[in-house]
Amino acid sequence: FMNYSEKLENNILKIFVSGDLDLENYGNLRDQVSAALQKNMVVALDMCEVSYVDSSGVAALIESKQKAEKAGKEFKIQKPSEAVTSVLNLAKLDTFFVIEN
Repeated sequence: FMNYSEKLENNILKIFVSGDLDLENYGNLRDQVSAALQKNMVVALDMCEVSYVDSSGVAALIESKQKAEKAGKEFKIQKPSEAVTSVLNLAKLDTFFVIEN
């Protein structure tokens, strides 16, 4: 089980995601975001260290945002790496997510 490091900053829980976000580990991220959303109003994923994202990773991000919205909370992507940016652009999700560079 791979846990990403977390840091609470100005009432925003930041999760620092790194490496590959793929079929092998998207479940960990999904579970971690889910747990974070139970305790925090705003969850932000710092994704500058992500080298690869596949469709299961994208699905986990979409699911996280939907979960946040259902709970009246906020889900953001921060500093997306080139890999993340290109996948979100390709999937036309660059406007679906709140992205902070």
